[in-house]
Amino acid sequence: MKYKITRKLVLYFTSVILLFSLVVGGAFLLLFTRHTEEIYRADMQERAEAIAAGVADYLEDGSPALDEVAFAAKGNAIGKQTGNNALFAQGGATGTTGRNNVNGYNAYITAIQDIAMGEVWIVDQSAETISVGTGKKEITYGELPGAALALVDEVFEGDVAFSEGFSPLLEDTSITVGAPVLSAEGEVIAAVLLHDYIANMQTAVRSGLSTLGISAAVALIAAIGIAFLLAKRFIEPLQRMEETTQQLADNHYEAQTGISQNDEMGSLAANIDILADKLAEAEQASAKLDKMRKDFITSISHELRTPVTVIRGSLEALNDHVVEDPAKIDEYHQQMLTESIHLERMINDLLELSRLQNPDYQMEMSSLNFVDVVENAIRSVRYIAREKGITLTFSKELLSFMMMGDYTRLRQMLLAVMENAVKFSAEKGEIRITLTALDAGCRLAVTDNGPGIAEKDQPYIFEKFFKSNEESNKQGTGLGLAVAKQIADRHGIVLSVESQPGKGSTFLFDLKQ
Repeated sequence: MKYKITRKLVLYFTSVILLFSLVVGGAFLLLFTRHTEEIYRADMQERAEAIAAGVADYLEDGSPALDEVAFAAKGNAIGKQTGNNALFAQGGATGTTGRNNVNGYNAYITAIQDIAMGEVWIVDQSAETISVGTGKKEITYGELPGAALALVDEVFEGDVAFSEGFSPLLEDTSITVGAPVLSAEGEVIAAVLLHDYIANMQTAVRSGLSTLGISAAVALIAAIGIAFLLAKRFIEPLQRMEETTQQLADNHYEAQTGISQNDEMGSLAANIDILADKLAEAEQASAKLDKMRKDFITSISHELRTPVTVIRGSLEALNDHVVEDPAKIDEYHQQMLTESIHLERMINDLLELSRLQNPDYQMEMSSLNFVDVVENAIRSVRYIAREKGITLTFSKELLSFMMMGDYTRLRQMLLAVMENAVKFSAEKGEIRITLTALDAGCRLAVTDNGPGIAEKDQPYIFEKFFKSNEESNKQGTGLGLAVAKQIADRHGIVLSVESQPGKGSTFLFDLKQ
């Protein structure tokens, strides 16, 4: 897991950085190149205009005009070329003047080129030559390409113009800006052409791209480092969760991740811990259910054994003619009938309890008056109570208490408790039934004068097959109160008992409105 996640994170981060670098690099190359060119052109224009202004000042200060300089340059050339021929005097004079004028003008052009950090040409529209600075050959208009001539014409119209048409003359790709030289009257008297090579601008672009490349490389290295750190941060809790889930798979439900993070990883770990707790509770419930199942089988086996044994023994005695006295035979028949009735009742109670414990079992709920149910149950129990001379008294504070319930099941619940009270009450005793009003409901109390229930037995009297007094309850199945408790729970009724040995018992039914 560790290395797979690490590889994935490194791959993801590297891919993102590379994609980002390509997109940003492409945009940077386009925008930065344009921006650099704009800055470069603006800077050249500023320099050219400054040179043009300087040339205008130079000419206005009494320095020779450009046509004079050009004429002097011609005279100088003629003086050198003619020597002692007929034109020597004119050439010599012209040469002398040329040397004086050209030397001063060339010095000025050289100073301008040094300051302008580029090659400077100064063009007079009426001249036949172009001043190209010291050490450069003179160039005539005829040598200029068409694009260069267009630039010169545009400048002499008073505009600042750019062109790359001078590149063939400069023997390399270059950019030229032309600025007009204006006289005091505002007329264009010359043009300043400032040349600079494209390579200089490309050097700046390459420098920017180099910086971007270095930044991308640093970012890539940082991304790989961050990927390793994040992988470690992710892997540690994942490994702990993997170990915990493995322990859960091995039925060690006490395992916990011990992770506390305020994020999705922490939420997942918390859910795993909750799952572990639920599995532990489920294991305990399963163990408890398994114990209850075993206890149930043991209890029902014990409860069924007695009537089956009695019935079988009686049948064997009758079948083997061990008993021949008609009175004894009738006694055996009566005993078998009693045990079979007891067995049938036990089976019915078990089936009833099984249905009530099934969550899918639906009762027939309807609106009813609980007081009517109590009075109906009391009328049924009176017949049983008369056999023991027991008196039933019923006092009520309410004439009506409406609720949603299953009439038959509620009557069955009350009968189970009241019959139990009759069973454990002494002959000619008294059972008091009272219905009192509460703030949010009512309470029904059934009190007998029986032997009471030991305190240690009270928590178990509503469990299956529990018998608090075996001698007084030989015919009991131990299921009546368990059935009553299930019916009470289904109706939201709280069924409880209060009892003291020798002082009788009181069963309480608390109902809420």
